Amino acid sequence: MRALRLMNWKSDPELVEVPKPTPGPGQVVIKVGGAGACHSDLHLMYDFDGAALPWAPPFTLGHENAGWVDSIGSGVTTVKEGDPVAVYGAWGCGTCGRCRLGVETYCENLAAAPVPGGGGGLGLDGGMADYLLVPAERLLVPLPGNLDAATAAPLTDAGLTPYHAVARSWPKMTPSSIVMVIGVGGLGHLAVQIVKATTAATIIAIDMKADALDLAKRFGADHLVTSGEGAVEAIKDLTGGRGADVVLDFVGSETTINLARASARPLGDVTIVGIAGGVVPFSFFSQPYEVSLQTTYWGSRPELVELFNLAARGLVKAEYTTYSLDDAVKAYHDLHEGKVSGRAVVVP
Repeated sequence: MRALRLMNWKSDPELVEVPKPTPGPGQVVIKVGGAGACHSDLHLMYDFDGAALPWAPPFTLGHENAGWVDSIGSGVTTVKEGDPVAVYGAWGCGTCGRCRLGVETYCENLAAAPVPGGGGGLGLDGGMADYLLVPAERLLVPLPGNLDAATAAPLTDAGLTPYHAVARSWPKMTPSSIVMVIGVGGLGHLAVQIVKATTAATIIAIDMKADALDLAKRFGADHLVTSGEGAVEAIKDLTGGRGADVVLDFVGSETTINLARASARPLGDVTIVGIAGGVVPFSFFSQPYEVSLQTTYWGSRPELVELFNLAARGLVKAEYTTYSLDDAVKAYHDLHEGKVSGRAVVVP
């Protein structure tokens, strides 16, 4: 079968022929119907040298995956051949307290995980291939009948990550609240939809690109602000001088983190989701009183089930462009050059 594999750090992946996987006890092989190309893959390809990671190439890329069950190993009881499924991307030990809650992103027994701190496409073979081996049936999520694999795939990360970030601040997203979304790209445009679908808060979308702001408006943002000089003043004007109750930063640069803190209302939440690597000083006076500053990583399996429920009802949908597996390298190049609106999905 074909597989798009990262052979070395700081290099383009290569489309090569590899053997089709065979499931062992408790394992499942899925026929891939959609695999999302993610900005974090770009970091793997071009920025990392392996020093900070407990795993290394070669491995097949693709950690946003959906398709159909192709074959099952002995002992598998929850799925059968032909079932449409998505793959929960974080693969933990499955038995620690966090994993038993479905939060395998924060597995506390990484030595017993299939790959420490990773999963399919992150240290182990992922879904940029004709077939994908999933090490345990608990990592599969059934797809609602009206949700196809290509539509579901990007939701497993680009949708789940903002869903988790939004969900942790739901108590502060009342009908009188202001929610600010910084960076309305692959994840941010889904965050706007999730806030709109699950709360009655007013949404302010921030981006430097006019087409991104247009996308945010189309998906439900109430106000648009162009990032840069004057953005904080514009936000204060829109909020009656109070600031935003919840700020979700899907960029994570020094500039956007400072914007987030300057725009937050006292008692508000600032959640940094983007991994642009911004670092800012933190002190008593560096943000309004009782503003919580936090980061998140991905989301939980139960949250993915909830997200698919919203998607099946037409309340959340990823904007995406499809590429064939033969054009998967081009998909990453387009993503790297900012040519993709929303997400890129490879459909073998």
